[in-house]
Amino acid sequence: MIKDDKIGIGLIGTGFARSTQAPAFSVCEGAELVAVCSGNFSNAQSVAADLNIEHACQDYHELLAIEDVSLVVVSTPPHLHYEIALAALETGKHVICEKPMAMNADQAREMAELAASRPDQLAIIDHELRFNPTWRRMKELVDGGFLGDIYHVNVIISSGFRHSTQRPWNWWSQKSAGGGLLGALGSHAIDALRWMFGDIEAVCSTVATMVPERKDPVTSEMRPNETDDYAAFLVRFTPHDGRSMHGVVLLSALFTSGGKNQITAVGSKGTLVLDGEETLIGAAGFNHQFEDMTLTDRAREIAIVPDNIWARSFYHLARETVQALREERTEIAHAATFNDGLHCQEVIDAVLRSQDEQRWILIGRP
Repeated sequence: MIKDDKIGIGLIGTGFARSTQAPAFSVCEGAELVAVCSGNFSNAQSVAADLNIEHACQDYHELLAIEDVSLVVVSTPPHLHYEIALAALETGKHVICEKPMAMNADQAREMAELAASRPDQLAIIDHELRFNPTWRRMKELVDGGFLGDIYHVNVIISSGFRHSTQRPWNWWSQKSAGGGLLGALGSHAIDALRWMFGDIEAVCSTVATMVPERKDPVTSEMRPNETDDYAAFLVRFTPHDGRSMHGVVLLSALFTSGGKNQITAVGSKGTLVLDGEETLIGAAGFNHQFEDMTLTDRAREIAIVPDNIWARSFYHLARETVQALREERTEIAHAATFNDGLHCQEVIDAVLRSQDEQRWILIGRP
């Protein structure tokens, strides 16, 4: 419900929700942080005290029962997304669900079907990069024909945040919790490709675990690292106007130094390069000079919003979401719907299956 013309926000999770999502909502006109819960109740109490949130809840059931909560943000490890998002929708709440949407396409399909049956409730996936001004500028250029016939797209997401063997074992290392690089950041790459360039028809992949063990922070014993820290896959897009388009995705969290996120798109008329520092350059024509096409992000001027691409982009997502709900709209331009989340999960499942079977896998096919 809307109380006093404000959208009541319930945060489920105290990791990314605390560092990024809560600050964004706290400076959105018409939003009010009402409740928070966590797998560790003391974390919920701490966040509630720090941010002056009225309700610190023992679990998500308690949070969903609060009438003043109208929008629920599911920001938990992936294995909990399915049950919490379904419960939130069934309780009549609007939902922003973190990615990856679910543990597999079967779960994602059930979530998407329930969301589709409730058109009066907003249900989106937190692919916040769709809301970044410069990312949207690149999509506008692609849609406007800047590239001409698109030949190929390359995506690289690279860093060293999983390189150290001293990084402690947690849910990120646990397959049953949905950990791993492919779900966490590969989902962003897949969603960006679908959003900007069209549906993906097939993939062929390598998915690997390079750091085999991590130290348990409680017992100090070494435990197996069950999830991927490296993945690479070829992408074949669904043909458009009889033309084929291809792509390559590289994901690595193992760099000892350096590492950069970048999307490069090459076509018959031009080239576009978008990097992780939110710089967009484009060249129209053969051997032409690149021009800076970057847009200024006004979120940089908001002190409480952390100075990184994820936080700034989520601020725009939060602002547009609150505005839509205050206007009683459940559709937001460019937002990733639960149906988008399903298609992304189908690609993730196909990438994993391709690794197992060592062959091209058609998306959504047995």
